[in-house]
Amino acid sequence: MKNNKVVEISNLTKDIKGTKVLSNINLNLESGKAYGIVGRNGSGKSMLFKAICGLINPTEGDIKVFDKPIKNGSFPDSTGIIIENPGFLLQYSAFKNLKILASINNTISDEKIKDTITLVGLDPNDKKSVKKYSLGMKQRLGIAQALMEDPKLLILDEPMNGLDSEGVRQIRKLLLDLKCKSVTILLASHNSEDISEICDYVYTMENGVLSEA
Repeated sequence: MKNNKVVEISNLTKDIKGTKVLSNINLNLESGKAYGIVGRNGSGKSMLFKAICGLINPTEGDIKVFDKPIKNGSFPDSTGIIIENPGFLLQYSAFKNLKILASINNTISDEKIKDTITLVGLDPNDKKSVKKYSLGMKQRLGIAQALMEDPKLLILDEPMNGLDSEGVRQIRKLLLDLKCKSVTILLASHNSEDISEICDYVYTMENGVLSEA
């Protein structure tokens, strides 16, 4: 029988200078489902997301993504992420930024990059440098970066930051459409409507402890 688990986290603990920032976390994410995590700043949400992406090494426990162990800085396959503020080369246009990033894996065409920029409500032919973008425009570009290679797992830490109400509505619809295409979504948001509209399961994070809401 095919394993439907996209992410498997077992007994995950992370200690930093004697403080447990993640404490014995167990979590499974299934294909085509959306999981919301709510909690105050500093509760451990971003740290959990970084661990899943291989950006930090756990003190104890195991993480598998698409049945492959994540350790020693290995980045999971077919995963798009927004963690903290997206970083771009500010002197270049949106298209040039994504073109540079896409050249790492070299799996998508210029047309695909332009289509993704359009999908998030930006103009792919706009030659304006990203340094002239508003916070909301940079956030849209960050979402395009996460989506452009058609990942099957999205890890999104406050993806609606800086978006106006129309932008929020567009991105919520986009995420719901992706869920219908069997994309798995892990979402942290301070907006309860983001969580209630998008997520099938909701968890709370407090002092590094994850529990079902």
